Amino acid sequence: MSDTILEADETVDARGATCPGPLMDLIGAIRGAETGALIRLLSDNDQSLTDVPEWADESGNDVLATQETDDYYEIYVEKA
Repeated sequence: MSDTILEADETVDARGATCPGPLMDLIGAIRGAETGALIRLLSDNDQSLTDVPEWADESGNDVLATQETDDYYEIYVEKA
């Protein structure tokens, strides 16, 4: 993991949501965001680690970083 600090334009807190809730919340935030915006998804659902990158590849958005904390994941997605 790098020491780069990413400054998110918006944070989507989907902790406690079951699949596909975190991804749906992220997609909603991306739709409302400007091109180049950085969205931080907070999720404690392991499925987000595969769902978000797969969706990003299909939709043309970029997963810039994934960080794991003790209780949840932070996934940073840049809107294309």
